[in-house]
Amino acid sequence: MVKVIGVKFRNSGRVYYFDPGDLDIQAGQGVVVETARGVEYADVTMGVTEVEDDKVVSPLKPVQRIATDEDLRMRQYYWDKEKEAFPICEQKIAEHGLDMKLVNVEYNLTGSKVVFYFTADDRVDFRELVKDLAYVFKTRIELRQIGVRDEAKMLGGLGPCGRPVCCKQFLDDFRPVTIKMAKEQNLALSPTKISGLCGRLMCCLQYEESCYEQMHKLMPKTGKEIETPDGVGIVVENNVITERTKVKLTAEDGTIDIREYPYEDLGPGAKERAMERAAQAAADALNEPAGEGFTPLAQTSLPRQNRDRRQPRRTEPAQAKGSDKQPKGEPKAQNKPQQKADKPQPKTDKPQQNRGERKENQNRNANKPKTDRQSKPDVPVPKAETGETSAPVAAPASGAAAVPFSRKRRSNNRRRSFGPRTPGGSGGQKA
Repeated sequence: MVKVIGVKFRNSGRVYYFDPGDLDIQAGQGVVVETARGVEYADVTMGVTEVEDDKVVSPLKPVQRIATDEDLRMRQYYWDKEKEAFPICEQKIAEHGLDMKLVNVEYNLTGSKVVFYFTADDRVDFRELVKDLAYVFKTRIELRQIGVRDEAKMLGGLGPCGRPVCCKQFLDDFRPVTIKMAKEQNLALSPTKISGLCGRLMCCLQYEESCYEQMHKLMPKTGKEIETPDGVGIVVENNVITERTKVKLTAEDGTIDIREYPYEDLGPGAKERAMERAAQAAADALNEPAGEGFTPLAQTSLPRQNRDRRQPRRTEPAQAKGSDKQPKGEPKAQNKPQQKADKPQPKTDKPQQNRGERKENQNRNANKPKTDRQSKPDVPVPKAETGETSAPVAAPASGAAAVPFSRKRRSNNRRRSFGPRTPGGSGGQKA
């Protein structure tokens, strides 16, 4: 284990390790260290910590001292001079007619060296430019060509996601990104969709690449026949994010249906696994305790007719058990009027009569003379459609059970509702 501290230069994303020695350095302080570009001011992001030997590039450079207020003032002074040097260098580049783009200017802590960063498509002969810059700034001049990714890292900005670019915020190094990563993630292969501010493939494509590779190994391959809970089908598409697979199924009648299943439900024994999972889910739903204030749906959203149906009905007292049994030897036809009479009748002042009694009273009133009848308005009585006068029905003897209408009479009554019959029509009586 080695004791180190972690520092950053100019708010860059990469963390560098230095040997703290005997100094007690805390995170948030400033230190002065020796680098390849000379003496630099650095911000401490990680205090004294022990790390493994394989994570450190030997030999570690020591920390010269903890930064003082004078060091902080010098750093701010040269930061202001960098802003003045930038337009001067751009003017010199235009005078020499060089095909290069100036990106940034950096002074070291002591001002003994100034570095100009630029980008260019090809190699540039800038020897005359260096001589002019050295004459103007009276110090050591260095011109360094960088790539477009380094340019985005220095300048920063907002990416397509709306957040600051990763290379400026936290990335310590650039890792290779290929178009294969975009294909495995089912992204649109449009340059404007998968390119960053630098014009290259976005660095975030390789963040989840390992997860996609692992899921593609677990999920079935596209175009392969596989067993599903609904039969054997062909894999059409895999969705790594939802972990579901689309399968094309062919029914017995030849129709084609595309269904989506979790990849875990596919393969040998898919139907049995799906049934076990559904049974387990149903058991968990039944065993789940109801939350506070839970009201069953049947008590809150019942239709009005269903609620009314649950109200108790007003009925007559029930008869004694076995009292409504039919005695042996008695015809069933004689019990029908009695069964109807047993039903609750509307409350009226007149006594209830069965059908036979009502018919007997009607015949008795018909035989009485006109003077004895009660004064009632004449009500037309409909006649039979056949044109023949129907004979009055004989009244049953007193005490005998009433005989219901014959099937033929009921049939005629049912036809009467459809209007008059034509003479000679089907079903008419013979003359």
